[in-house]
Amino acid sequence: MYADRLNRTGGFNPGSLGVALAINCAVIGALFFAAPNVLPFVPDKPLVTYVPYTPPPPPEPVPPADPLVRQQPRPAPRPDAPITVVQIPQTGGFTVAPDPLPYTLPIGVEGTGTGTVAVDPPKLPPLFVQPGIDPRYAAEFQPSYPSEERRAEREGRVVVRVLVGIDGRVKQVERVSATTDAFYRATLDRALAKWRFKPATRDGVPVEAWRSMALTFVLQN
Repeated sequence: MYADRLNRTGGFNPGSLGVALAINCAVIGALFFAAPNVLPFVPDKPLVTYVPYTPPPPPEPVPPADPLVRQQPRPAPRPDAPITVVQIPQTGGFTVAPDPLPYTLPIGVEGTGTGTVAVDPPKLPPLFVQPGIDPRYAAEFQPSYPSEERRAEREGRVVVRVLVGIDGRVKQVERVSATTDAFYRATLDRALAKWRFKPATRDGVPVEAWRSMALTFVLQN
């Protein structure tokens, strides 16, 4: 009898094991289905606030200036108005005085010393005298009448500029105007060979200078 009791209490019971497994599965399934549904984290978008745009009011129109309205002149300062004197502090411990103007005695007045002040008279501009015709050679100035112009019975006029040297002779001739080339050639040859002048002077000293000369060719019956 004791042997049967021991066999019944200490042996393996497959029914109890199945019941235990069924209970554990039921509990695990209940926990699985009862677990909360976890969703992924999505950050919130930044908050954007839209403010309606209101345009600023237009500027007030400026009235045009009246051209007839003149600006009033500023009143002139009164002659008896006080003058403001600005005192400048001296930082270096000394004052700088302007150089005195040199004293000049009046012209023709003697000083208080032992001597007198001599004043030079003002210098005059240099005196220039233009060259003139030497009267000793006045008859040599008229050139010969060109033969071709005489045959053609043509009269003419020539204007030239001559450079007179310090010896009174003509050094250079410039043509200003001439009726024909024949009249000019006759004048050129005569000026270089026969013309004599009194030379120009500057403060009495002979100098070279230019002079204009006009000659007329006239036929005589």
